Amino acid sequence: MSGTRDLVGVAFSGLVARKMRTALLLLGPMIGVAAIIAAVGLTDSAKGDLKRKVAELGTNLIEATAASSFGTSDPTLPEDAVERARTVVDVESVSAVVELTNVVVTPYEAVREFFETVPVPVLAADDALPAVLEVPLVSGRWIDEFDEVSGARSAVIGIGLAREFEVLPGEVRSIVLGDHEYAVVGVLDSVELEPAFDNAVFIPFSAADEDFVADDILPNKLYVRAREGTEDTTAEALKVAVNLGGPDEISTELKSEALELASQSDRQLQLIVVAMGLLAIVVGGIGIANVMSISVIQRSAEIGIRRALGHTRGTIAAQFLLEAVVVGVLGGILGVAVGVAAIGVGVVAAGWVFTLQPILVPAGIAIAVVISVFAGLSPAVRAARLEPLETLRLG
Repeated sequence: MSGTRDLVGVAFSGLVARKMRTALLLLGPMIGVAAIIAAVGLTDSAKGDLKRKVAELGTNLIEATAASSFGTSDPTLPEDAVERARTVVDVESVSAVVELTNVVVTPYEAVREFFETVPVPVLAADDALPAVLEVPLVSGRWIDEFDEVSGARSAVIGIGLAREFEVLPGEVRSIVLGDHEYAVVGVLDSVELEPAFDNAVFIPFSAADEDFVADDILPNKLYVRAREGTEDTTAEALKVAVNLGGPDEISTELKSEALELASQSDRQLQLIVVAMGLLAIVVGGIGIANVMSISVIQRSAEIGIRRALGHTRGTIAAQFLLEAVVVGVLGGILGVAVGVAAIGVGVVAAGWVFTLQPILVPAGIAIAVVISVFAGLSPAVRAARLEPLETLRLG
């Protein structure tokens, strides 16, 4: 027992005596483990946030878009698309929108030239959109029936655009759409399932028809809330009910699936970073092997003296392997600490909940130790094979 304790003490003292060499040995395992921990932890945190969002927003929001309109460049849905969608049994609510093209949005006329290069989505929308999206307004109100009937130039802007235009809550403001001034009557909160809406402008169909559309304005997209559990069948039924030209004239998408696709791409990125982390550990292991091989030559006199004093080959090999184990353990612990810190910074910046699988901590340290031991095996065997007389020649 005391022999093992002595070996551990000698291994520690050898590493402490050569601080710079030890620091270089620790870098490989530390960087590799930190990359693995951070990649897995951040991806799990993002995935947890995605599950929370889907639970809050529901999986039953369907986007139905005009796929084609007999070869026209601007596909549209029928004028009564909303009424047709409501005929589907499991549809709970519907809202129609159309995105307008070539409309320059500026906070005021004096800065028009600058904002001509900054595209801002402008959409004509009905009064049901916030309820269908289940998104509240930060301030003000949404477009109502009076705006639609009277053709009022009223606009609601997304929260991102409000920040860019420096619109304060409750402030009476107007913005310029093309050559027309619109009163900002409300600010829509962030739309998780449709991020583009955060920087968009919404106006009544009647105002869009008057100011920006030569012919009668028609919707090109529906947002539909289906009864929970019927999303797939409702999406298929909408294709037939909304467009009498046939199901190929309209495409449907479950908005929650878009979030899940984003999660899958995050998982692919995680795999890439984990692979890079493993590569860093392997490269670090090669560095450990090289440095320890040089150390065997530099410490040949020490090895010779210990062999002359009766230490066995096994004892010499064990000392070098213990040094490799210590490097692996310390590098793994430091890597875990750096990786956890990186996760902490990432989740705070993104507003996620910190998530870390407990198994990652011992697994990260174990990987670092295994690689370090494999790296130290060859130098340990080489040191054990040195004869006392040979060490005099090397020394």
